[in-house]
Amino acid sequence: MTRAVLVSSSTAPAVTEIDVPDPGEGEALVDVAFSSLNYKDGLALAGDPGVARVDPLVPGIDVVGTVAALGPGVHDVRIGDRVTLNGAGLGETRHGGWAAHAVVPSALLVVLPESVPEDFAAAIGTAGFTAALSVLALSRFVEPGDGPVLVTGSSGGVGSVAIPLLAGRGHRVTASTGRTANAESLRALGATDVVDRAAFAERGKPMQKATWAGAVDSVGGATLANVLAATRWGGAVTACGLAQDVQLPTTVLPFILRGVSLLGINSVDAPLDVRRRAWELLADELDPSLLAGVTRTVGLEEAITLGPEIVAGRVHGRTIVDTSA
Repeated sequence: MTRAVLVSSSTAPAVTEIDVPDPGEGEALVDVAFSSLNYKDGLALAGDPGVARVDPLVPGIDVVGTVAALGPGVHDVRIGDRVTLNGAGLGETRHGGWAAHAVVPSALLVVLPESVPEDFAAAIGTAGFTAALSVLALSRFVEPGDGPVLVTGSSGGVGSVAIPLLAGRGHRVTASTGRTANAESLRALGATDVVDRAAFAERGKPMQKATWAGAVDSVGGATLANVLAATRWGGAVTACGLAQDVQLPTTVLPFILRGVSLLGINSVDAPLDVRRRAWELLADELDPSLLAGVTRTVGLEEAITLGPEIVAGRVHGRTIVDTSA
């Protein structure tokens, strides 16, 4: 038995005791030290069928901990390895990290670099992992001297990591946020300028003043359409979220008149080699002290109460979930 948050269609989310199966073929049992709070976790707590695809379900799309046991045929990791896993169906199609123990697919586990503490890995989580994937993708198209880069949804988890990664590489970063009270903390992360998200929220002209060399977007909808319309020739925009809307009300004009590239970012199904590159980037280039200022730690009970808050966009920065608290 292990202590976990359980979401069920018949009862409200609650901390309870659940059985933990032995790891099967290609699986590993992880003693979970930390997970984190993500937008998808908030949706799972609300019973959103697009996320919570099994019933009952343990939320938590991130797992950070130590390998405790291995199923048959596992050669990727060893017992005692400190590991992390982001996405891969956790907290959606199988029990996730909001538990003291989790059985996970071993083939996608990343062994943490020695320089990365477990709580820092949880603070990074899927949001930071997604930010790293975005920065890696953007780097194929945009150099620091090409012009300013925009980060939308910058007060959220992806933005909180994308900003320092981009700034650390020499980019001039503009942060878009609906919470102007966070402006100073965004500048502390490395943003040169902070703009109100209202400037992008409504559908605009299909072609706008060429402003951005590139962008990291976690919002979607009209915001993404406006960013594309204002991207310079040969620029690129990564898309990893839909907090505003799943629809993209744009035209082909930015793509055929300015050669803009739209780069989709999928953190759930990323292969192991891509995962490793992203975590190497995070270990080498993300200053833990920067993220510490926008990170807090909660226990399982408090994590449940924060579900509606993150869905409503009222959670700033990163939230670590301590599975022992």
